[in-house]
Amino acid sequence: MKKFGVLTIEELHRAYVDKLLTPLDVVRQVIELMKQDDNNAFEMILEKQAIEEASKLTVVEEDNLLWGVPYVLKDNFSTVGIETSGSSNILNGYVPIYSSEVYQRLQNKKAILVGKATLDELAMGGTGTTGRKGKTYNPYDPSHRHMIGGSSCGSAASVASGLVPFSLGSDTGDSVRKPASYSGLVGFKPTWGRISRYGLFPFAPSLDHVAYFTRSVKDAATLLNVLAGRDDKDSTSSTVEVKDYRKLVKGNIKGYKIAVIKEIIDSIDQEAIKLAFLKTIESLKAMGAIVNFVSFDEQLLRAIYPTYIVISCAEATSNNANLDGIKFGPRFEGDTYEEVMEKARTKGFSELIRRRFVIGSYSLLRENQDELFLRAQKCRRLIVNKLNELLSNYDLIYLPAAPTTAPLFDAASDKLSNEYLIADNHLVLANFAGLPSLTIPIGFDSLLPFGGNFTGRAFEEDKVLNAGLALEQETGFYNLYAKEER
Repeated sequence: MKKFGVLTIEELHRAYVDKLLTPLDVVRQVIELMKQDDNNAFEMILEKQAIEEASKLTVVEEDNLLWGVPYVLKDNFSTVGIETSGSSNILNGYVPIYSSEVYQRLQNKKAILVGKATLDELAMGGTGTTGRKGKTYNPYDPSHRHMIGGSSCGSAASVASGLVPFSLGSDTGDSVRKPASYSGLVGFKPTWGRISRYGLFPFAPSLDHVAYFTRSVKDAATLLNVLAGRDDKDSTSSTVEVKDYRKLVKGNIKGYKIAVIKEIIDSIDQEAIKLAFLKTIESLKAMGAIVNFVSFDEQLLRAIYPTYIVISCAEATSNNANLDGIKFGPRFEGDTYEEVMEKARTKGFSELIRRRFVIGSYSLLRENQDELFLRAQKCRRLIVNKLNELLSNYDLIYLPAAPTTAPLFDAASDKLSNEYLIADNHLVLANFAGLPSLTIPIGFDSLLPFGGNFTGRAFEEDKVLNAGLALEQETGFYNLYAKEER
């Protein structure tokens, strides 16, 4: 029998309307398959709650595409009455007393939460290796040698495995869009403020976006219709009118002006990715788009990663100061507040988290602020100005989402090379500027998928999704998931 989780949101909805399936049928099968998952995708499986909710759904809501659809939520979104740890030992056993806005909106639409997903601890990291449950594996590699990326590793693995049609994550630098590239998924991050972040554990608020994984561009538009919009509980959420993205996204890109940044393409070494990418450019041109190669200051491109590290670590240090073993976290005995906090943080945080907090604290010291934190902010402004200047002449920027297919866990990389500093980190540009950004699959190399990425102007999600749909229809890479026989 076909796994129900490999259906898209639209396909599953049609099956409900045609009375071929019920939410209870689907949820029971999904839960059993989740229990068999060997990719370490889940912090917890919500079997009892999911089955109870599914059993109550008996009359199909034909105009509600999310009715009865199972999904997975990254474990840094608050869920009232459900443990939410951020994959960190310091929050082991923490049960929120309120729900995140996105979880509440999905509940209101009667989507069914079946599990909380693993992540890099507190959403810091890009490898899917630093969560309290260890490595999360790429479903496209049954030998478990290749990473799926992070920090939204479990959310990506759950959709790439064909267990659920969609999952939610968070994207601070590329934490949804790069795992999407490594796992053959659609990964979408809308404009900063387009979706409420109320109830999302903050990593770096000036960079954090709610984002999500689907297996089709149309499903990404469906979710945006539900999740977008003002939330008074989040003062940074936008009041800009929400469009009907499903109606606007038709795949017509005739006349779109698309920029390709030459320096980023030149820094990619994996030939299969470059060839497939260039082929998609010809497809975009054939569909009526105007595609030009443009130049971007290489010094600014090489500054992306260090700028991101300083700003994100500084914000994370401030945001997580309350995880001290007194307000939150495990309590250890000590004669002073400092001793209690030192024990809690030493035992509660992984080495990567402690290292990032050291970087953040050092950058925020009064004597270092001008040289590090404020300098990084100025550099961010220069990068954003250059990006906005480029987008004043073009509708979209199109690039490979990553310079390689999913790396091996033990792969070494030259951290000073252009491939690492530029091609491996350019997705951060959209976080610096708060722009909508979409990754879609465009090819395979040695059975591993890789993606292309569209980034557009603020609140022009419809154009970004339109380009994604046009290319999805051209490549045929629709509803991909890792088959068992691989």
